Amino acid sequence: MMHNMKILNDPVYGFVGIPYNQVFSLVEHPFFQRLRRIKQLSLTYYVYPGALHTRFNHAIGALHLMIQAIEVLKAKGVEISDEEATAVSIAILLHDIGHGPFSHTLENTLLNIHHEELSLHFMDALNDEFGGSLNLAIEIFKGDYPRKFLHQLISSQLDMDRLDYLNRDSFFTGVSEGVIGYDRIIKMLNVVDGELVVEEKGLYSIEKFLIARRIMYWQVYLHKTVMAAEVMLIKIFERAKKLCESGWKPPISPALLQLLKEPLNADSFKKNRRTNLKAFASVDDYDILMALKVFTDCDDRILSFLSTSLINRNIFRLNFSDEPVSAEEFNKWHQKAKDELGFTAEEVSYLVTIGVEANSTYIRSKNEIQILFKNGEVKPMSECFHFNFLPGKVEKHYIVYPKFLESSPL
Repeated sequence: MMHNMKILNDPVYGFVGIPYNQVFSLVEHPFFQRLRRIKQLSLTYYVYPGALHTRFNHAIGALHLMIQAIEVLKAKGVEISDEEATAVSIAILLHDIGHGPFSHTLENTLLNIHHEELSLHFMDALNDEFGGSLNLAIEIFKGDYPRKFLHQLISSQLDMDRLDYLNRDSFFTGVSEGVIGYDRIIKMLNVVDGELVVEEKGLYSIEKFLIARRIMYWQVYLHKTVMAAEVMLIKIFERAKKLCESGWKPPISPALLQLLKEPLNADSFKKNRRTNLKAFASVDDYDILMALKVFTDCDDRILSFLSTSLINRNIFRLNFSDEPVSAEEFNKWHQKAKDELGFTAEEVSYLVTIGVEANSTYIRSKNEIQILFKNGEVKPMSECFHFNFLPGKVEKHYIVYPKFLESSPL
C-alpha cells in the first residue's frame, strides 16, 4: 500500500514507492547512497548530454519494476510469501551495489574483481550489520534458492534489471529506438514448474524488447565515440597505476591512491574485507574527475596529454572493422604518433590501441526466455515463429588513435 511507502518522483515511471521496512533502511545506508555518485552510463554523456543518471536511479527503478512483477504474479495465483517478496526486492535493489567509479569502464583497471562478486561482498557486510536478515536475499541473488523464478526476475535474459536500464537509458539519451513495453511485458509474466515464463500474448513485446536491446548496444553502449573516451580513461589510469607503483604520490583522494598503488584482486580483497570495502566504497566518480584534473598538470607528459584531451573532450578516433586490425594499419598510426608527438614507443602504446567488442543480443544455448502458449505448452523463444529477426554473436574489431593524426602527413 502506498501509505506504507516512501514516495519518490521518478522521471521515467512517475511516482514510485519504497516500502518502509528493511528495503528503505538499505536505501538509506551509506553503501547504497554511494550509487548516487556513480553514473549509470560512464562517459556516454560525451555523446548524449542527457545521460547523467546514476546507478542509484537505476536500482530504484529496478526495485519499482520488481514490486510490480511480484504483484502481477501473486494476482495470477503464484504463491510468494512476504519474506520472499522482501528478499527478492532487496536482491534487485543491491544487484549493482558493487559497481565502481564510471561503472563498467574501470572495472578491470582499479580492481581485478567482477562487480557481481563485489556486490556479494557488500551484501555479506550488510547482512552482518542487519543481523543475518539478508540471508534469503543473498540466496536468491546467487541462484541457490529452489524457487528459480525469483532469481530469474533478478538475472536472466528477461529480468527487471534489463527492463529498467533499457527504458531508463533510452529516456536519458533520447534514443527512442530503445523504448520498450516494460509494463505489458510485466503483465504477461507467469510461473510454470517454478520457472519464469511469458504468456503468448506478450510474444511480440519480447521481440521488440530484444530488438531494442540490440539497437541500444550498438547505438549507445558501444557507440564508437563513447568507446574511444572509455579507452582513453582506461589508459589514463593504467598509466597512473604504473607511476604510483613506482612511488609517485599525486594529490588525489587517499582511497584512490591506495587502489592505484596496490590494486586489489579477489584473494587480497577477502583477506581484509571490512577495510577494503570501506576504502572501495569511498571511491566514486568525483574521485576520478578530481584525479583527471590533477593529472592534466603532472610532469608525466603522456598522462598529462591523455588527461587534458579527455577533460577538454578531444576524443580520439575509433574505427570499427569486421576483421582484426592489420599490423600494417596499427604500425601506421603508431609511427605517426611517434613522429608527430615525439613520444617514445612505450608512451605511444597508451595512445594507439587495438581491441575487439562483441555482443549477443540473445543466447540460445541456455536459460532461454520461455513462452507459455494458450494450450499450456511452454517453448523456448528460439522455437517460436518469426524468430529469425536476430543475428547471433556480433563481433567488431577496432583501433583507437588521436584524431588529429589523420591530417598529418604520412
